[in-house]
Amino acid sequence: MNEELKKAIGDDIDGLKSYEYLANHIDSAHEVIGDIIDNIRRVDMTGQFVVSTARYLHAIDAERFAAEIDTLVELAIEKDREHRYLGDLLAGIWGEDYAARAEELSAADDNFRRVYKRVFPRGF
Repeated sequence: MNEELKKAIGDDIDGLKSYEYLANHIDSAHEVIGDIIDNIRRVDMTGQFVVSTARYLHAIDAERFAAEIDTLVELAIEKDREHRYLGDLLAGIWGEDYAARAEELSAADDNFRRVYKRVFPRGF
């Protein structure tokens, strides 16, 4: 982790500073995005900033950040035990029409299936 990043997010207690750093440096963050995600993983106990970061990266460039988004969705599933933020991923990542395509998306995307199952435990 470079010194500028350490200074910016070193005292991050919940993921907000990491998220803000990423948002403010998105054009140059490609070299440190792994460090930023690792820090969010370490400090975000509820999944709030994990989910926000996944949605942000998806909105910026879903293809370019596909691997990072996938990692963040997996982290969200792990961290958001109360399912307070997971529902935001459904429309944010898979589109507003995710419910109409839930079976199709579940068959094609394991992360969608896992998120959907947690948000809607009774299924389709």
